[in-house]
Amino acid sequence: MVGRIIQSPECVAEGAAWLARAEPRFAHALTVVGPLPLRRETDGFAALLRAIVGQQVSVASARAIWARLEAAGLTKTDAMAAATDDALRAAGLSRQKARYGRALAQAGIDFKGLRDVPDAEVVRTLVAVPGIGVWTAEIYAMFALGRADVFAPGDLALQEAVRMLFALQARPLEAALRALAEAWSPWRSVAARILWAYYRVAKERDGVM
Repeated sequence: MVGRIIQSPECVAEGAAWLARAEPRFAHALTVVGPLPLRRETDGFAALLRAIVGQQVSVASARAIWARLEAAGLTKTDAMAAATDDALRAAGLSRQKARYGRALAQAGIDFKGLRDVPDAEVVRTLVAVPGIGVWTAEIYAMFALGRADVFAPGDLALQEAVRMLFALQARPLEAALRALAEAWSPWRSVAARILWAYYRVAKERDGVM
């Protein structure tokens, strides 16, 4: 069963209202952060390749590399599958990311088919590809597929936001945060949006960049 798909700002607002009723700390966070972004993107090969490009580099660097890949015509499946190391290095990809990009292009993923399978199967399918971990697969399910009830407890910003909002002594580890987030079903993707927004506001308030 696929479950609810977030398709519009109204869907996000509905989830936020549910979470505010279910958890007073989310209600407080929403007064701090204001309206939440939709954060949807087109699903498919390019969305996952962009995620690989962005791993362990700054946002600015990721954008520059992506622009070079686009200019070289290397953001399409067939072109990436056939690309040489030299071509990918010229666009700014490391040797490891070049390998990951080609592996993704050659994996034969049925991206349209992923729209109709349960969240857990989406994650299982994607993590079978080198370079795609659980975090990347969960982020793809949230923002490319619009799944309303997916969370990414391995995300450090989410862990830190929960520590601050819930007044914990330490960041919850991935397993603990996954268990905590079960109470936020069926709107865990919206809970993540609240927490990311709260993290940004709190860090700006405290002067941490």
